[in-house]
Parts: sequence; C-alpha cells; structure tokens
Amino acid sequence: MRLELREIIHVPDASRSFQYELDLSELDFYGRRPIVHPVQVQGSVTNHAGALVLEGTARSTLELVCDRCGKSFSREKVVPLDSLVAQELEDEESDDILLLEGTQLDLDEVVTTAFILAMDTKNLCSDDCKGLCAKCGADLNLGPCGCGPDVDPRLAALAQLLDKTE
Repeated sequence: MRLELREIIHVPDASRSFQYELDLSELDFYGRRPIVHPVQVQGSVTNHAGALVLEGTARSTLELVCDRCGKSFSREKVVPLDSLVAQELEDEESDDILLLEGTQLDLDEVVTTAFILAMDTKNLCSDDCKGLCAKCGADLNLGPCGCGPDVDPRLAALAQLLDKTE
C-alpha cells in the first residue's frame, strides 16, 4: 500500500491514518513459512513541527514449530512501527529514517522489513520446554523416558559395582 502524504507534509499537527491487511505468507524463514495469516496493519503518520512520524502496529498469528520438541503451535506476533519519515536525507548514513518516494510512503516495504527484523531465530512452545530425549526421541514434556543415565566410560567399573549391590 502506498500512503499519500502530500496533504500533511507542510501542515503542522496534521495526521493521516491507515489500516489494511498485508499478505506475507511467501516469506521463508529457515525453510518454513510461519506467517500464514494476513498481517493486520494500522497506525498513522503525523506531522510534529515539520517532522513526519510513523506510529502503528503490525500483528499476525504465526504458525510455528518448536525448535526443541518439534510440536506445532500458534503465537501472536505484534510488531511496533515507529519511525521518522523524510522527503530527503541530509546525512546518507541515516538508516532509521524512512525516505518518501515523492510524496508517498511504501507501507508494504516498511511493514515487511519491520516484521522480518522482529522474527525470532529460535521458537519454543514454552519457556520451560524440555525437548526430546537424545537417545530414544521421547518427548520429555510428557514425562521422563525409559533411558538410563549416561555413564562415563572411565567410571563404568564403579557403575557395575553399584548395580550388583542394588
């Protein structure tokens, strides 16, 4: 979506609001496409004493797979949108200021970039997920598996003595 800002560029305290849906289902993250639901985008661009400020949110429900136990789960992702907008840049190295194309702002590009940068590199179904047993593959969140503890080969003789006494 291209947002036309011609009416507010030179008018102090003027504002232009927006609300729309964006499809990011084609974005690939480590071989998966978790953004299967449309991203709900809403916010406004306001002229604060000559400085254009973009404020808003982008939200969607992600369909993820836990990196520890492999379970599928859903989680809502809310990404804040908060940036300065300018028609031209005085300093070419200013990465946190969005540049207008004429008098229009490409919101699709802004939201896509913000959503990509906010995605987690590791997804867990819960903070205390125990994962899978390295030996048998049992889900440790459901309870302990039947595997015995690993014995250091240097202490194997002592372990055999303990087994005989039990």
